[in-house]
Amino acid sequence: MRTATITRATSETDIAVTVNLDGTGLYEVETGIGFFDHMLEQLARHSLIDLHVRTRGDLHIDQHHTVEDTGIAIGEAMAKALGDKRGIRRYGDALSPMDETLTRVALDISGRPWLVWNTEFSQKRLGEMDTEMFKHWFHSFAQAAGITLHIETLYGENNHHIAESAFKGLARALRQAVEIDPRKADAIPSTKGTL
Repeated sequence: MRTATITRATSETDIAVTVNLDGTGLYEVETGIGFFDHMLEQLARHSLIDLHVRTRGDLHIDQHHTVEDTGIAIGEAMAKALGDKRGIRRYGDALSPMDETLTRVALDISGRPWLVWNTEFSQKRLGEMDTEMFKHWFHSFAQAAGITLHIETLYGENNHHIAESAFKGLARALRQAVEIDPRKADAIPSTKGTL
C-alpha cells in the first residue's frame, strides 16, 4: 500500500498528516478551522485517498500559517506516498459541478510544481475561513506535492459552492492521476524515465 506520514513542527504550527493513496476515502481532519476541515474531508472522500490531518496552528494570529503548512504537509505526504511514481496514470482532470457552479481541474504529477488559479470569491469569509486562503492552500499543496495544477471556475455565484467544487474537482483529478495503470504498472510515465 502506498502510504506516508509527515510531521511538521515549527514555532507557528504542529502538524501530523497520514495519507493512503489506495484507501477508500476515510478521513479524520482537525485543523481548528471548521470550513477548511469540511473541504479536506471532501478531498479525501472524493479522491478515495485516506487522509488523517491534525493541525495545531497559531490561529490567535490568523489562519495563514495553519492553512499554508497544512497544504505543505499534505503535499509532502502525497509525494512521499507516490515514491518514484512508477505505474501511475500521472494525469487527471475533472469537471466539478455543484448546483450553479462549474469548476474545471486538470493536473499532472510531473515533479514540476505550478498553480494556475482562475477562481474568484465575492465575499471575504466562508464560516470562519478567509477566502483568500484557498488559493494559498492549493499553491502550497501543489508546490510540496510536485504537481502542475490548473483550477478554473467556469461560472458560479455561491461562494461555498465555488470552494467546494474546486476541492472536489481536485479530488476527482487526483483519483485518476494516482491510480495504477494496469497496462504500464512497472513503468515510470515519462519518456525521461524519471519524474
